[in-house]
Parts: sequence; structure tokens; C-alpha cells
Amino acid sequence: MTFRSPFNYLSLLHRLRAPISSVTPIKASLGAIPRWSNSVPLTACHRVMMIHSQSNDGICRKAVSAIVEQPLTKLPGKQQQQQQPSLITAAYQLQMSEKQRHRLIAIELSDGARYEFPLVWLRDNCQCPGCFHAGSNSRVLDWEHFDVDRIRLKEITVIEEGARVQFTWSDDHKSEFDAQWLLERNFSEHHRKKYLNDWYRPRPKLWAKGDFPQVLKNFDFNDVLNEDEALRGWIEALIRYGIVMIKNAPLTEQECRKLADRVGFIRKTHYGEEFIVQAKEGTSNVAYLSTPLQMHSDLPYYDYKPGCNLLHCLVQSQSAGGQNLIADAFYVAELMRHELPEDFAILAGTLVNWTDLGQDEGGQFHSIYRAPVICVGRDGNLERINHSVPQRDSFFNIPVEKVEPWYRAMSTFVRLIHREAVEFKTAPGDILTFSNIRMVHGRTGYSDTESNTRHIVGAYLDWDEIYSKLRVLKRKLSQE
Repeated sequence: MTFRSPFNYLSLLHRLRAPISSVTPIKASLGAIPRWSNSVPLTACHRVMMIHSQSNDGICRKAVSAIVEQPLTKLPGKQQQQQQPSLITAAYQLQMSEKQRHRLIAIELSDGARYEFPLVWLRDNCQCPGCFHAGSNSRVLDWEHFDVDRIRLKEITVIEEGARVQFTWSDDHKSEFDAQWLLERNFSEHHRKKYLNDWYRPRPKLWAKGDFPQVLKNFDFNDVLNEDEALRGWIEALIRYGIVMIKNAPLTEQECRKLADRVGFIRKTHYGEEFIVQAKEGTSNVAYLSTPLQMHSDLPYYDYKPGCNLLHCLVQSQSAGGQNLIADAFYVAELMRHELPEDFAILAGTLVNWTDLGQDEGGQFHSIYRAPVICVGRDGNLERINHSVPQRDSFFNIPVEKVEPWYRAMSTFVRLIHREAVEFKTAPGDILTFSNIRMVHGRTGYSDTESNTRHIVGAYLDWDEIYSKLRVLKRKLSQE
């Protein structure tokens, strides 16, 4: 719904019986304030408030606020730099009721947008040299003496023809903020969600088995190593789909390291930095056998387990076996959440002991970690899948009556991941990259002889480094 004709604000207010609040004398304005643009979307569920503000000429102006979901502004980039910057036309403190503990500052812009900022947040984020160290991009405000209840505002002044706003606090400390800086950090719900998706962790696109032909993206190894656009494309596809194939890598054991170094650095485990996946006698890991490898996630016994797998095929078995199996376990988990909620709750709420015991490149090890199969974050989103039949411990520290229900729920989960698993075979020069917190993977058995071998080099990356690299690339490419 958009405004395309004059609107009777008082009639709307009367119908919704919205409360009336006023503004304190602390205010600043620049000229007439354009109230609405012709393309501002309405959100009917928003509450409506009447705000009275006093202009310099003594005329009382009425403004309807909190009715629109404010338009968003992207973080600095090439497209934004070409647009006319928004200027501050008015800034004032809102008067809250005695029951409301939050104190807000309203900022009105030349494009008609209006945003509210908490008073305490503005003081905490003062950009002066005494409160913020620009060289390290770090707050240095002395929080030992930061008293929320004693923060008071003395004056607000719009300066530099609306490009900035200055706050004078009750102790005469001054804080100045750029209009664009405030706009990038506005508290509107739409903006908060967009920032989290664009700059924190982009939302994944879950997929079923039938979607796989459209899901799997291919990138050239040399392009990823030498072109920032290709590197960004690979990372974004990896985040979105959880699996990407990199083609045409040289047939040496150093290529996973080169790829990892392009992002950040290899994640070392007790199996070393790079590891060789091929049939070995006397191995302490079932992945080093030629028998079928059940679907699993790697290293569930790590509290902070490696986030991304890199599997570089140097030699592929010519036998009928050696096929890769992979499924989107997040898709299966969400399927269970909606269609089998009781089983989902059991797998998300039961702590399982994951363990690994043996000896490898890092010496002897005995790892134990307790976590559910399906890990759900505080925001309700899926965070991690733990599944490995060989590394699920026989110690199961839960009440005895909860054991069999867990096994039933787990059997359903395993049946579904196999139903949704895709099967393919990598070729020499392929580097299969996939999320170790989201995907489950396995391999069909193959015949291993002197004349028919399979040689895979593996390595891990951490998601912290992957997300960090993506943010760096986004800023760099947007400024070019």
C-alpha cells in the first residue's frame, strides 16, 4: 500500500485510538520537514503515535510516526556513493511515559524518512577521540564510569547544513554523528534484518535432492585464486547452497592449501593440516578404508568443529564405486521441524556424546564433546548438524526412559538424509567444497588395488574466516 493522495491522519488516529506523546524542548530543525514521499509503504500492524514538535517560528506541527517500515540504505558502496546523500532536517528527544525506560532521539531526514535512536546508544557510540579510537575502529569509552541513569541530554544541534548532528550532554561532553553513519545503523526492523543478511551471515537456501542440478555451481580454480569476483562468487554460493565444485585444480597435494590461503588459513586438527584420504592398513579412521563410508559430518567431537571441507581429487577409482554421497541436513532438519515436530524436538534437545580416540599426525588424542544432533541457535535458526555413527560414543548420559525415543527419532533422520542424498563422482582436478556444519556426506565402497587407487587430499576452513573474507571483498569491490 502506498500514499498517492492526501491522507487524513487525525481520522486514522481516532480510529486506532493511539496514545498521544509529546516532545521535550530539546530539539533542532532545518527548514520545513517533508512528511511523506509518494512511495512510502504502510505497514498496518504498526502502532500510531502523535508527536508534537515546535518549529522555530512557533507553529506547532503534527507528524504521524511509527506507521511506516522505513526505507533502507545500504552500507557505503559504489552505488550509494552515486546517490544524493540524505540530510538531517530535524532532531529531537521524544518524551516517554514514566513506565517506559527507554529514551529515544528522533532523526528526520530530507527524503522524508524518520528514525529513532536510543539516547544511551548514542552516548555509548560517541565518535570523538576520547571515546573512539579510529585507527583500530574500537570504542575506548571508559565503561567503568559509564552510568546509564546519569546520561542526560542538554542540547541537540543540526550542523553542516544537515550533514551532521551534534549532541551536548549534561556534563558538556559533545558527540557528533554523520547523517549517513546514523542511517546505516538505524533500528528499523527491516534494516536490522537486512544488515544481518548482508553483513553478518547471509541466509542459506535449503535444497532437496531434486533441486541439486540447479544448486551445484562450478568455479574455475585459477579464477578463484586470481580474481576477487570469482572468489566472492564461490564464497557466496558456498554460504547459500552449502556445496560448490571447483574445477581444473593442478594435480598436486598443495592446492587445498593455496585455496585456504586465499581465504585465510587452514584449520588444523589432530589429523594435521592437509590429510590424505586413501585406503590405509591399520588406520584409526574409517574414512581411510575402501569400504562404504556412512553419511556423516566430520569431527562432531570438536566444540568448535571445522566449518568447511575441501576435498581435492588427485586420482579417482576406476571401479564402479567411490561415488560421493551428500545431502542438505538443514533441509532434512527443517522438514522434521514442520512435519515431525516431536522427533525434531528430541534430536534438538538430547545431548549426545561424540568421541574420537586414536593416534595420527598430531600424536595420541582422546576427544569428547556433548551436543545434540540438531543444534538450534537462540534465534531459532539451525546452527549445526552432528552425525557420525562411528564417532557416537557408547556412553549415553541421559535418563534411561529417553534412550529408545531418541533412537527412533534418529532412525527417521538417517532415513531422510539417505532419501535426500545425491550421488556423483569427482574427477581428478575437482575440489569439492562443502559446509561441514550443514551437509552430511559419505562414499560408496570401491575396489582398491595396485592398479586401481583413489587419492584425495583434504583440508578444512573455519566459517569465521570465510565470512570475514566475504565482508572484505564486498567493501573492496563496492569501492572499485
